[in-house]
Amino acid sequence: MAVYTDVSDEALEAFLSDYAIGNLVAFRGIAEGVENSNFQLRTTQGDFILTLYEKRVNAQELPWFLGLMQHLAGQGVSCPQPVASKAGQTLGTLAGRPAAITTFLPGVWPRKIRQEHCRPLGQALARLHEAGRSYTPIRPNALGPDAWQPLLDSCRAGADAVHPGLLAELDEAFTHILPHWPGQGTNAVLPHGQIHADLFPDNVFFLQKSVSGLIDFYFACTDFLAYDIAICLNAWCFEGDGSFNVTFGRQLLQGYESVRPLSAEERQALPVLARGASMRFLLTRLYDWINTPADALVTPKDPLDYLKRLRFHLATETVDGYGF
Repeated sequence: MAVYTDVSDEALEAFLSDYAIGNLVAFRGIAEGVENSNFQLRTTQGDFILTLYEKRVNAQELPWFLGLMQHLAGQGVSCPQPVASKAGQTLGTLAGRPAAITTFLPGVWPRKIRQEHCRPLGQALARLHEAGRSYTPIRPNALGPDAWQPLLDSCRAGADAVHPGLLAELDEAFTHILPHWPGQGTNAVLPHGQIHADLFPDNVFFLQKSVSGLIDFYFACTDFLAYDIAICLNAWCFEGDGSFNVTFGRQLLQGYESVRPLSAEERQALPVLARGASMRFLLTRLYDWINTPADALVTPKDPLDYLKRLRFHLATETVDGYGF
């Protein structure tokens, strides 16, 4: 979450007049995250989230995201629900941006990841995957392997200023990822479906050691289910010094497989999927680090955190190397 677009009091009041959610009590920007402009609304009827969708989100795909959230909630997944206007629309326009209001979920995200978070996380991810099986519309992953080279090319002028030799290191890393990616050439095609694709700690709320909600579905897409696990292994199972926490990884996988067991092919593919997940987030963070406006109310994330993860995964040839 972040704030890139300012919203005037007058514009907000006009926008809210189309909704039957009570009168505005408080309104503040949320500075966490890097993608859209997000605000917390408090009205006389409760708390809500207002999201203005910025340039990286394709406005034509917003009905897919909003529909997915509605579907998942109907299947028992705790996630934000789009709030319809008086005219029955879940999508509007505010400050020149597509905008939507969603329900507010209780809970807090873990500022410090502990072992006790990882098993419930794995269970919640598997339940999301199971619930998404009956959501049939398809959205290809816009930040999948086909997008990585163009992303790197867009950063070539500034990459080595972020870290000396970064450009050459990433070029070399591609040779250890793309030819081995599932579905490429004779590589096995893995089970696929709807994935969250961005399930970082700040997108998972907890109450009393249980997952109380999953938020921020605007990278969700149709892709390999095990790729979502690799994203979570990267986001939840590394220490600040760049070392991999094997116990966290085991707990995450055990939680996941208590709901949805992995196939042998999925397990074998975890190392390359983890490399690809590292590359994807390294590249988008690198792009944002170079291009985020100085006056944006946002804290860009350090791309070098994911360089450490990528190096670890490149040195891990098989799933046994993780100690699972």
